[in-house]
Amino acid sequence: MPNHEQIYKNQAEQYDLMISRQPSLLAVIEEITPIKGQDVIDLGAGSGRLTSVLAPHAKSILALDASAAMLEVNAQQLTQAGLSNWKTNVADHRELPADANSADVIVAGWTVCYLTSSEVPNNEFNLEKIIQEMKRVLRPGGTIVIMETMGTGYETPHPPEFLTQYYSLLENKYGFSHKWIRLDYQFKDIAEAEQLSRFFFGDELADRVAREKLVTLPECAGVWWLKPH
Repeated sequence: MPNHEQIYKNQAEQYDLMISRQPSLLAVIEEITPIKGQDVIDLGAGSGRLTSVLAPHAKSILALDASAAMLEVNAQQLTQAGLSNWKTNVADHRELPADANSADVIVAGWTVCYLTSSEVPNNEFNLEKIIQEMKRVLRPGGTIVIMETMGTGYETPHPPEFLTQYYSLLENKYGFSHKWIRLDYQFKDIAEAEQLSRFFFGDELADRVAREKLVTLPECAGVWWLKPH
């Protein structure tokens, strides 16, 4: 599998192109909680998959990520959109650079998994710290929304084995509600589909994309949400 940490550090623009081939998540989030007029924190904001669609509606948005390179792409997009209600900051999910009771909504897309996979040391402790930090910065009545993969190349949920414990903890220990959605990639042609899937998902899936000519690559995503107070 490709090294995602290296991708986020050195190939942020390529990554941004890939996720631009997925549908907007604004409606999915707004079904759970309104964004208009809210102070939002986007954890693991990356190149702006969520930041760019939420910022035009939010009162303010703080985009946090471990990768400065990804946040640069994010900032460029926000600037180009003529927005000024945002800030970016390099951060670790276990220690958020935000005041207590400073956010109405926290979103975390495809990011908490990197610290909570069963292949990571102290994964359960990491999740405990992350949830504590989210609750600390959230105002009473606020909402946490977490999104993660439920399987790329599958039409129904097929979560990676190393994430099933984390997903179970979200629901059974921390009380998150849960649903799954389809977020298929719509590539412009076979060449782009193969190149971008090889870049991020590795040879096995890319070979299948080429063999089956998958301009549309199925993707299942899980959505978890919680109103802690």
